[in-house]
Amino acid sequence: MAKKRARSGRVRPTIIRMVRPGPGRPPVHNETWSKVSVVLFDRQILLLDRLATAVRPKNGKQLNRAEIIRALIDGLIDSGMDISGTASEKELRTRVAHRLGASYR
Repeated sequence: MAKKRARSGRVRPTIIRMVRPGPGRPPVHNETWSKVSVVLFDRQILLLDRLATAVRPKNGKQLNRAEIIRALIDGLIDSGMDISGTASEKELRTRVAHRLGASYR
């Protein structure tokens, strides 16, 4: 248990109180996070929504847009792909699609 010094110089134990969860959704993130705004094209939003909807009938769980986007980013990071020499968004898209086994226009 952590100790704090009282004004008299004596050490006293810190009281730890259990806090009841507040109203609303419980936190789902196990690490620090930041909310960011990202511009996506309408076609990308439509596809994300279709992907999220398609998942539910197959496993009974719903993914949301943010979960799909985070998974894609973490997948790119985990792949170890070196993108430092990539010159454009289009080139990155082509390289990622190729790495995933698809050919891009």
